[in-house]
Formats: sequence, C-alpha cells, structure tokens
Amino acid sequence: MNRYLPRAVEPAALAALRDTDDAGRPCVPYAAPEGGEPLRCCLRAARAGESIALVSYAPLRRWAAAEGAAPGAYDEVGPVFVHARECGGPVAAGPGGGYPFERAGALRTVRRYSAEGRILGGRLVELPGLDEAFAEAFAEPDVALVHVRAVEYGCFHFEVRRP
Repeated sequence: MNRYLPRAVEPAALAALRDTDDAGRPCVPYAAPEGGEPLRCCLRAARAGESIALVSYAPLRRWAAAEGAAPGAYDEVGPVFVHARECGGPVAAGPGGGYPFERAGALRTVRRYSAEGRILGGRLVELPGLDEAFAEAFAEPDVALVHVRAVEYGCFHFEVRRP
C-alpha cells in the first residue's frame, strides 16, 4: 500500500481546463484511439474510445494562489491528458497498492518545492522507488510538496503534499 497520497488535478481546475487550458487554448476533445494515455483527472490510463483531451496545465498555479506562494518561473505549463467530461476522480489503488502510471523500470523525476513555490531540487527515480524518494524529500523540513513527472516528455503525473 502507498505510504503517500497521490493527488490528481483538482476538480475545480479540471472544470476550467475542460473549457480553456492554462495556456489559453480551448479544450478539444477526441476519442482515445488505442487507450493508454495517462489521465491526470482520475490517475489511470485511458481506455480505447474514451473521450479525452490533451490540455496545457500549470501544476503549481492553483496551489500557489491558495497558499499565497509565488513560484515565479517555476509556474510551468505543460501537457496533460484528462477526460473531456467529469469522470468522478481517482479510484483507490487495488491490492498491492502502487502509484499511478507505475511500471517497473520506468524513470520518473521527483521535484521538490518549498512553501514559497520555489524548486528545491529533484531526484531521478527508477520505478518502483517512489516511497523512498518521497520519504527522502519530506525528511527535508523546507519541502512542502513534490511533483512526479515523466522523464521522456517531462509531463506532470501527480502531486504529493507533506503528510
């Protein structure tokens, strides 16, 4: 079972992204051709034929606004897949746990952020291994949250906040 809670994109942010994304572009839904796209709304892979969209998302933006943080240049915008319509959010992990989009041998970066929204470094992780990376990150008192990203494309996968 996961020691840390993976957080999907928040419902209010998803509602906004399904209209206009964080780069100011309209959401353009399409049917997933084969499935497998990593959906950040429910933290699972898309199924063939599901209505999805690829939108630009700034993962620090809304957190920073709620916390009074000023991430400056770290307010990055990048692509994420979401369901084109409300989907009900993440489903609990099955037996044996595991983190979303976890494939043995896949590489991820775990980026650490301060309460001010500034990056405090990161770590390359070969999966499995996220529990150890999160424990190491949160052992540093200045770390408020971490983002897990794909190495291949740099895409945001999910966030974990200080327990």
